[in-house]
Amino acid sequence: MDGKLSNSVFRGVVIAFLALSAGLLAWLVWSNYQERYTVTEEDNGTSITRLVSAKMSGVSQLRVATLNGTVQANAQDVRGFGLLKSEQIVKMPYSVGYYVDLSKLSEGDLEWVPDTRTLIVDAPDVTVEKPNIDEAKRSLVRTDGLIVTREAAEALSKRTSAGASGKVAREAQSPERMAQAREAARSVVARTMRLPLDTLGYGDARVVVTFPQERRDAARDAVDVSRRPEDVYREVKQR
Repeated sequence: MDGKLSNSVFRGVVIAFLALSAGLLAWLVWSNYQERYTVTEEDNGTSITRLVSAKMSGVSQLRVATLNGTVQANAQDVRGFGLLKSEQIVKMPYSVGYYVDLSKLSEGDLEWVPDTRTLIVDAPDVTVEKPNIDEAKRSLVRTDGLIVTREAAEALSKRTSAGASGKVAREAQSPERMAQAREAARSVVARTMRLPLDTLGYGDARVVVTFPQERRDAARDAVDVSRRPEDVYREVKQR
């Protein structure tokens, strides 16, 4: 076959891959349903508090900043043809993490300027994680209404939680907060990239970190980037 798969073998590989993928997808869907929606019980039928699942994953994202605070959210519920009105106000602490994914860095994102001994790092932009609302530590829960049914209470809880998440997400992604996060990320990424420079004997080198929205072709053309970091590394090894 001159190093190439025949058409029949290729089709067989594709079919087997699709079948394996479909089986894996079905297992993941069932596993997710079991984990999230199936109640775990004792042998006698009593539901219990227990750890349903635990997963540990390695990540290449560098945490560069955290936004913390307290959020207030309120929600209304109307039932019984408008006769049963209820309202809930809650205050809860929250936190939001900001990250830079260093796995997205490639050789083309690192440039060495020998005249000024400067390493320019074209870093990927800062990303914002989903807000973490700590409902277990609510500092205020006030529910008003003549009659608050169980269904109404559940609806109010869901709406206040969703409202709090939305409010925090908008604040975390606001231009002001993103600017603060990028400044923090600039310092953290620079410290991280300085470690190999110190190892190579370039401890006095300057590290400049830029983000996508800051880079301009005209500005970069004015900088001498004739030598790449790997060239510098090869020169040090030869010495």
